[in-house]
Amino acid sequence: MSNANQNNANQKLAQQQNGNEQIGAAEAPTMAFPAGFQAIATAYGDYTKKSFEDTKSLVEKLSGVKSFDKVVEIQTEFAKSAFETFVAESQKIGALYGDLAKQSYKPFAGFVAKMTPTNQ
Repeated sequence: MSNANQNNANQKLAQQQNGNEQIGAAEAPTMAFPAGFQAIATAYGDYTKKSFEDTKSLVEKLSGVKSFDKVVEIQTEFAKSAFETFVAESQKIGALYGDLAKQSYKPFAGFVAKMTPTNQ
């Protein structure tokens, strides 16, 4: 095989390997999506369930109260608790979205590093 033919064959092999890396990089995030979305959906479901149970508990407490001052006290406690729960769950869900984004971009980091020219 001549030197030119060998170079041509090596270039084609390198292009094919590069194409396979691109396909692999594109497939990897799709594997992370189902697990990430499942975790996010579960977190939303848990938050919704807790919120519903807390509201149900509030209604039960309010149904037995006879004084206005006690109603205000119970509602104030509920509002504080609901806000704290909302903030905590929002941070948790936000972190899950961040993790999903990191997982989906991770396979492309090596590819981008290869394709980015460096000045030496």
